[in-house]
Amino acid sequence: MNEPKPVHLLSAGSAAKRRAVLAAARDLFVSQGVDRVSMDAVAARAQVSKATVYSHFGDKQRLFRAILADAAESLDAFARQVIGAHLGDGAGITSSARLEEALTETAIDFGIGLVGSIEYSAVWALVAQRRWQDPDADDDVETTAIENAIAERIAHFTELGLLDAEDARRATDHFFALTVLLAFNEQPNPLAVDQERLRATMIDGARAFVRAYGAR
Repeated sequence: MNEPKPVHLLSAGSAAKRRAVLAAARDLFVSQGVDRVSMDAVAARAQVSKATVYSHFGDKQRLFRAILADAAESLDAFARQVIGAHLGDGAGITSSARLEEALTETAIDFGIGLVGSIEYSAVWALVAQRRWQDPDADDDVETTAIENAIAERIAHFTELGLLDAEDARRATDHFFALTVLLAFNEQPNPLAVDQERLRATMIDGARAFVRAYGAR
């Protein structure tokens, strides 16, 4: 009598298939458009059965939203790791100079991890594609948790007297506008990112942020 397979191995295999489907769908949706891609094509690209695609996602709209949700989850984990490493309570930030250094390190890590990422760029291209097709569409990659995490740190450093930010959430918008968003505008192709230029943009953006919000 054959022994049953361990549940964790089945789960791992299922998770691997799910990741394969998400990656295949993302690439096909970007290159051909969501409406032109069939579930059969997704299954073929992912090298799984169509039944597997349907069992995980149900239909194409749910698959599309799962791509966005998966990117948001990955982005949130990445961002929290960066924020914790450079701006967390254990980072030893007690001076304006050290805070500027930490914000610069944060911006550089965000720039390298996001601007040069083919996967994230593809997902944002999907969002832009959907909005072009349907201006009323509200599908997006959820970034509120990340923005709130940065805002919490800005409020923290304001309380310490190192920053002067009455509205930490607005200051967060300015931080990203001066760093990551500017870098995306300057270098929209993740395959051709100039790392030195990217670092320079992040350094200049962090410095400008500190000049604007540093405690007087």
